[in-house]
Amino acid sequence: MKKIAGNINIKNAEDKKLISINKRRFLSLEFKELWDKVKYKTTYSVKINSSELIKLCSEEIMKNLKVDKAKLIYTKADIEINAGGTITEESTRYAMDVDNACFYLPDIITYLQNGTKLTRRTVVDILKQSKRLDDFKNNPQMFMDEVSSIIRRKMKYLLVGGVKYEKLGEDEFYAQELFEDQELYGYLSKNMLESDKSVYEYVVYDSGVEEEFARKFEKNNSVKVYAKLPYWFKIDTPLGSYNPDWAVLVGNNNEEKLYFVLETKGSILAEELRLREVSKIACGHKHFEALGTKVEFLETDNFNGFIENL
Repeated sequence: MKKIAGNINIKNAEDKKLISINKRRFLSLEFKELWDKVKYKTTYSVKINSSELIKLCSEEIMKNLKVDKAKLIYTKADIEINAGGTITEESTRYAMDVDNACFYLPDIITYLQNGTKLTRRTVVDILKQSKRLDDFKNNPQMFMDEVSSIIRRKMKYLLVGGVKYEKLGEDEFYAQELFEDQELYGYLSKNMLESDKSVYEYVVYDSGVEEEFARKFEKNNSVKVYAKLPYWFKIDTPLGSYNPDWAVLVGNNNEEKLYFVLETKGSILAEELRLREVSKIACGHKHFEALGTKVEFLETDNFNGFIENL
């Protein structure tokens, strides 16, 4: 069973618990102040540098495009027909390269233009500078699919660099009441921590790092109230929606109130995070800057480092 299941996180259904709102914290003035800082929605627009896009895409295609020759796949199977139905069992499979194939060459410019929404001129420049058009003749469909995938991937990350966020308005926000409307479940022996400072009676964490931060939030007197941001709290980005980890209100020695949204990771070094994740976090910074509510968005992998630098 363990070998088949691998790393599947199996939970005991008997431990599943519906988590109630911590009314004392949820209705407090401090949580209302915190939520009023982070709740607003934004929209984004993007500006892209076509010269840079052409350069990045053509270099990636030149170096990393893999297009195999077209193959003919031969398979042979034994078929058994009985009262239970038909049973097939493959007995032979092998492949042969198609040499000197005479393929009908489709309209690659239109295909890539439709798949990427780029202009014909930009598509042509990418293909010419990549110097890989000879591979198009060997396997046209694979070539077009792989090139389209590379262009779309590079476009996404260039979009992040040119993204600009704007607050939608005072009436577009995530209402505080959503915490009460959306049910939250956890597993007693797996991912729940009893809480006094959170808006729920238990904090549901997704990793050991989040568990450690939740414990430190509970014990540190500077932390007044906090919330694990729920799944429905999402920031739109060119790479898909992004859900930060925590909203935290901290009171320092001068009794000044500081408002934070935290992204907590085992490591915050860019080279140890996936590029997609790094790009979404970069969008998170721009989103909270656009709100203009003096909430600070931080990445941290250590609670002590976070609290000591306030």
